[in-house]
Amino acid sequence: MKIKTIITEKNSSIPNIKELLQFKDLFMLLAYRDFKVRYAQTFLGFFWALIQPLMSILILIVVFGEIANVKTEVAFPVYVASGMAMWSYFSYVLSQSGSSLIASQQMLKKIYFPRLIIPLSKSIVGFIDFFIAFAILIGLFIYYQVDVSSNIVYVPLILFFSILASLGVGIWFSALTIRFRDFQHVLPFVVQVGLYATPIAYPGQKVIDSLPEWLSYLYFINPMAGIIEVFRWSIFGSAVDPLYVSISASVALILFITSLFYFRKMEYIIADLI
Repeated sequence: MKIKTIITEKNSSIPNIKELLQFKDLFMLLAYRDFKVRYAQTFLGFFWALIQPLMSILILIVVFGEIANVKTEVAFPVYVASGMAMWSYFSYVLSQSGSSLIASQQMLKKIYFPRLIIPLSKSIVGFIDFFIAFAILIGLFIYYQVDVSSNIVYVPLILFFSILASLGVGIWFSALTIRFRDFQHVLPFVVQVGLYATPIAYPGQKVIDSLPEWLSYLYFINPMAGIIEVFRWSIFGSAVDPLYVSISASVALILFITSLFYFRKMEYIIADLI
């Protein structure tokens, strides 16, 4: 009897882009599902998405602006809101993609599809948080009459690197959480510490001036540190050190690329580990 092979497994070390594109409908469906779960049939709905960044901005203003008396080149609420706009996207994508495989374990056991679609889909819903925080930032720009820099044309590129950083760390955590379940408890701690270890409510230059040079380099290994600094440069022209920004951008790119390789390695055994 002649045997015909219908499906063959390709042990590629990189994600199959063609296969991911074939499942683009599932990708959009998962993103839409996350949107409905978060906002549909909720009492506060989008209002809650507005309250969260507003409360975070208010707390940071009180702690760093009033108590610590941090000085910035623009009105302090504008300065904090600019950092929060980028951080809100990063924190959402990181927290959601990091725990996404555990949350979808029943689906992973039943059907085959590229597992990478699950953490990737979180990057779509994260834009809701970004646009709400960005709308708050625009309102503060108008209220405090802050001039917009001509560098604003670079915002899409900066946002691209923010997506790379968010997904890079998120995909790493999603794969590590499957292998080591303790990482699902580490993830909220990373997000919480990152809020204060990132220059959201204080200038990155203050860190550079206060720490030894080698510690400053270590600080900007945090990809969002340089991304937030260059985002401020793009919207209101604050000073920025190209060296430290390039460190953060390089780390964001490296994290994303290495996360794809590691996830691909883990993808073949995810269903067994779950």
